Amino acid sequence: MVTITATYPPFLSPFLSLKPLPPKSPLHLPKLLNRRPLHHADNSTRCFSPAVIKAKRGVSGTQLCFSARRKSLLSSEEGEDNLRRVLQITLWVAEGVYILWLFLLPYAPGDPVWAISSDTLNSLVGLSLNFFFILPFMNFGTVVGIRLIDAPVLHPMSEGLFNFVIGWTFMFGPLLFTDQKKDRYKGSLDVLYGWQMFLTNTFLIPYMAIRLNDPVDETAPRKLSEFESVMTNGAPLVGVIGGCACLVSLLWAVYGRMDANFGGIADRWDYLVGYLGSERLAYAFIWDICLYMIFQPWLIGDNLQNVQENKVAIVKYLRYVPVIGLIAYLLCLEPKEA
Repeated sequence: MVTITATYPPFLSPFLSLKPLPPKSPLHLPKLLNRRPLHHADNSTRCFSPAVIKAKRGVSGTQLCFSARRKSLLSSEEGEDNLRRVLQITLWVAEGVYILWLFLLPYAPGDPVWAISSDTLNSLVGLSLNFFFILPFMNFGTVVGIRLIDAPVLHPMSEGLFNFVIGWTFMFGPLLFTDQKKDRYKGSLDVLYGWQMFLTNTFLIPYMAIRLNDPVDETAPRKLSEFESVMTNGAPLVGVIGGCACLVSLLWAVYGRMDANFGGIADRWDYLVGYLGSERLAYAFIWDICLYMIFQPWLIGDNLQNVQENKVAIVKYLRYVPVIGLIAYLLCLEPKEA
């Protein structure tokens, strides 16, 4: 019997050896059997990593969240823009009603402008001369004793109502001059404020509508005029003067001219009711007071950033109180740097 012995080259011996393979290491990874490949989101290459699934889901969720937030912001901005347009239209309609009803049409109490009586004109002149009660107090001999001109003697209720509205109007100056939206009004605020002192809401209503226009694209805000700077820097003094005028007006209406036989509180109240129902000027003052009660908290609320930081909370709540809220704003206004 012949035995054939085969010899192999040295480099093939490891592969053709009949020795059993060594046992598998415990760290050996098994083959991935029966695993379905996943398509990559970008180039459709195949991968089996479950991290890709989580990452893909995370990206998708982020995109959905961002899209939802963007839609929410867009809808919010659209809603605010629609509200602004509605308010603007309402203000312009109010301006038309204000002029027609109080100046031109004959249906409101008193005479319209085109049919004003001499008695109404004399009353207007007398009230203007008694502006802030300067002449009556100057004529009061025991206090001052200066009689350059005699103050007209009018009913203290009419004088009190007139000076109360004018004192409140006087304090609107620094508020308008510090308004963050004043640049949207292209005219002179000095002129507007001057006319407001005479015709009150005839000029304030249009300003409230114009300040709702689209924002102006300007790098630098409009500089204050000399008059505006004086009123703004002296805002606390303006608040004190206007507040005192309003307070004195209320006291004067009840206790003024006690020596002129205008009666007691009941008689003066009866006169006020009849005065409001018969004089166009007095009737218009009621409109002015109601509109000021709307515009005061509106303007102050839009300009709380002008108030001293530690007093913002006080002004924020007091702004709804007629006259007092405006006094608080002027007293707490942040001083402007020179």
